[in-house]
Amino acid sequence: MTHEPRRPFPPFTRESAAEKVRLAEDGWNSRDPEKVALAYTVDSQWRNRAEFANGYEEIVSFLTRKWNRELDYRLIKELWAFDGNRIAVRFAYEYHDDSGNWFRAYGNENWEFGDDGLMHHRYACINELPIKASERLFHWPLGRRPDGHPGLSDLGL
Repeated sequence: MTHEPRRPFPPFTRESAAEKVRLAEDGWNSRDPEKVALAYTVDSQWRNRAEFANGYEEIVSFLTRKWNRELDYRLIKELWAFDGNRIAVRFAYEYHDDSGNWFRAYGNENWEFGDDGLMHHRYACINELPIKASERLFHWPLGRRPDGHPGLSDLGL
């Protein structure tokens, strides 16, 4: 599997870090594990909650399991901080399980990139909150969040 360099490249400016965050959000909202995994180095190391994934195959497997459980998944990411080749992000996503129970997950990620713009380390801390369907805030059609849709700060999250 060839992982092509991904713009923007470090060192990040506020604008390029925000662009990197939005590109990551767009990728994850595609819910395509193989496409998403191409944004990471072939030996990328992840900590996601209490699960660890190392390398392309484990990342694809993790994401496949995730999106098979987390149905109608919609995500918003927001830049928190950046420095050099690192970006800190906060995010929230909504989904339901196969019993129709809705959840909103809140989290923070720390990312570290190589010169090629591929992420080689991802550390995620996530908490979930059961919500009622009527409490959902993310209502766009599945896929990319529309440009005019409010972000996390706009939604008071």
